[in-house]
Amino acid sequence: MTRDTQPRTVRLTVAQAVVRFLANQWSERDGERQKLFAGCFGIFGHGNVAGLGQALLQNELADGQEHLPYVLARNEQAMVHTSVAYARQKDRLQTWACTASVGPGSTNMLTGAALATINRIPVLLLPSGTFATRVSAPVLQELEAPYAADLTVNDAFRPLSRFFDRVSRPEQLPSALLGAMRVLTDPVETGAVTIALPQDVQAEAHDWPVELFAPRVWRVARPLPEAVDIADAAALIRSAKRPLIVAGGGVHYSGAEEALRSLCERTGIPVGESQAGKGSLPHGHPQQMGAIGSTGTTAANAIAAEADVVIGVGTRWSDFTTASRTAFQDPGVRFVNINVARFDAGKHSGLAVVADASEALAALAAALEGYAVEPAYKERQARLWADWDAQVEAAFHPAAEVTDRLAPGLLTQGQVLGAVNELSDPRDVVLCAAGSMPGDIHKLWRVRDRKAYHVEYGYSCMGYEVPASIGIRLADETRDVFAMVGDGGYLMMPTELVTAVQERVKVIVVLVQNHGFHSIGSLSESLGSQRFGTKYRYRDTASGRLDGERLPIDLAANARSLGAHVIEVHSQAELEQAIKEAKAAPADGGPVVIHVETDPLVFAPDSESWWDVPVSAVSELDSTRTAYGEYLDHKSTQRPFIAPATTDTTSTTSPETAS
Repeated sequence: MTRDTQPRTVRLTVAQAVVRFLANQWSERDGERQKLFAGCFGIFGHGNVAGLGQALLQNELADGQEHLPYVLARNEQAMVHTSVAYARQKDRLQTWACTASVGPGSTNMLTGAALATINRIPVLLLPSGTFATRVSAPVLQELEAPYAADLTVNDAFRPLSRFFDRVSRPEQLPSALLGAMRVLTDPVETGAVTIALPQDVQAEAHDWPVELFAPRVWRVARPLPEAVDIADAAALIRSAKRPLIVAGGGVHYSGAEEALRSLCERTGIPVGESQAGKGSLPHGHPQQMGAIGSTGTTAANAIAAEADVVIGVGTRWSDFTTASRTAFQDPGVRFVNINVARFDAGKHSGLAVVADASEALAALAAALEGYAVEPAYKERQARLWADWDAQVEAAFHPAAEVTDRLAPGLLTQGQVLGAVNELSDPRDVVLCAAGSMPGDIHKLWRVRDRKAYHVEYGYSCMGYEVPASIGIRLADETRDVFAMVGDGGYLMMPTELVTAVQERVKVIVVLVQNHGFHSIGSLSESLGSQRFGTKYRYRDTASGRLDGERLPIDLAANARSLGAHVIEVHSQAELEQAIKEAKAAPADGGPVVIHVETDPLVFAPDSESWWDVPVSAVSELDSTRTAYGEYLDHKSTQRPFIAPATTDTTSTTSPETAS
C-alpha cells in the first residue's frame, strides 16, 4: 500500500473560507472554553452580498458544520457597538464579526473601530473593498486618489485598528486570519481588528488546506508579576500613611474582584473606581469610596487629594479619572501601576507591575501580610462615605423644596436614576455612554453585581446605548438591561430598536427627554458660552438665532413606530409602575421604551472636581472672561506626576524634595 502524500484540500471561495474558519475558533482561560465568535452582524450591498452574504447563507443551510449565526443590523456603526458591548460583557473572551459593503457601508464602521480600540475591546471588522483587479475601475462608491492607485477608503481603518490587513489574493487569507485571532485574544494588544476584503476576491475560489478549518483554541493568558516588582510595590505601600487603590476596567476583565476585596479587607486601603472599574467592590463595602475623578464622589476625591501612594489596577489613567491631573495633590504622591499592558503600567512614572490584575493582587496581598492602615484613616473613610451617601439619597428622593419647583410632569434626572437603581434587580445591567447621565450614574449608582454596570466612557459615543443594550442582552439573557439615554443620544441611533424587535431581544430603554444636550449645555455655561447651540429650538425669525419655541419632537411616537412597546410617564409613581411593567414583560417580547421628561437645570451632587476643557483666552463676553479666570485657577493645580528617578522604595518622597 502506498502512502498518500498529497495534501488534503477543500475548494471554497475566500468568503466561504472566512466563515468556516471563524466558526471554528475558540478561546480559553482558566480551563474554560467558549466560541470566540458568537456570530456575524452585517448589512449587505454590492460589495459583500455575493461574497460573505452567500457564504453566510451556505453556512446557515449546511449540516455537520459549526455555524456562524447571522444577524441583520440597521446601521453599520451600531452593529460594531453591539459587538463591543457583547465582548465587554463576556470579559473580552467572546465577540462578533461585522461585515459591511463597499464604501459608505464600510466607513460607517470607523467610529465603532475607534471606540473598540480606545476601550481595548476585541471586535472583528470585515469591510468590503472595490475590485482588487481594478478591471472595472472606477466602480460605484470607489475612492480615486491620483497619487496612490492602491488607496481605498478602507485604509482609514489602519490608525483605528490594532491589526489591519487587506486580502488581495486568496493565498494571503490564512496569515491574515491567524494574525487577526492572535490580536483578538491578546489582553494587551486587543481592540478593533480589520481584514479588508475586495469584492472580487471574496467570490474567488481557491483550494485550501483542510487544517485551516480544524477547531483552533486560543488561550487567553494571565501574565504573572515579577517577584521583584511585587516586592518593590509592597515596600512602597508599606511606607504609605494614606494609600488609595484606583480600580479600572482591568479588574473586571481579569475577574479580579475577589482578589481586590481580599486585599482591601486585610489592609483597609480604600478604593476609588474609574468608569470602567465601577463595581469592582460592591456598594456598601467599607473600603468602597465610589467613583473617582471629574465625575467622582466627594468621598473618593477627598481621599485622592490626600493620598501619598496611589495603586492603579487595570486603569489607563484617563483625564476623567485623574480630574485632568488635579485629583492627587499630595506633593510627594507616588504611583504603583498594575496593568497587563506595559504602556499603561508606565504612566505617571509609576512603579510598573506588568501582570494580570488577579495574579498581581494576590501576590501583593501576600507581600503585604501584616500591613494595615491606621484606624483613624479607616474612620475617615467611613465618615466621608456616610456624607456622600446622604447626598445620593437626597438626589434619588429630592425634598419638596426641589420637586415643588418642577413644571407639571417633569422629574429630576436623579429621581429617574434612583427609581431604576432601586427597582431593578441586583444583577440587572445599567448602560450609558454620553451626555450628563454617565457622570451622574458614575457618582450615584449603587452597584450590587460585578457585571451590572456598563458605561462606555473611553470614546463616550452618542448613539452607543441602544445597540449596546442588544449586545449585553445577547451575552446574558438572565439579566435585564436598562439603557439610559438622553434625547440627543437616542436621536443618533434609534434604528437598532428594529433589530431588537427582529431578534425578539428584550431591552429596556429609559429615554430621558430634556429637549437638548443637557451635558454640553451645562459645560457650555460653565465655560462662559451661555448654553449656545445646545437646545432643541426653532430658529427665531426675528433674531435669526436658535432660541425660539421648543421643537415639537415626539420621541415616544418615534420609538413606537419602530416596533417598541412604549410607556410614557409623567410622575414618580408612573415611573415606578413603568419600571415594574418593563421588568415583568416577556423575555422574548422585544424592546420596551420608558419615556420620561426631566428638568435639565436640576443637577446631581457636585463631585468637587474638575475637567480640563480650554476656555477662550480673549473674549468680548463677560461670561467668557469670568470663566477664563476660573480656568486659570484650576490650571494652577495641575500636576505633572513625574516621580524622582530613584529605585529606593523605602519611603515616599518628602514634600521638601518633591519636584
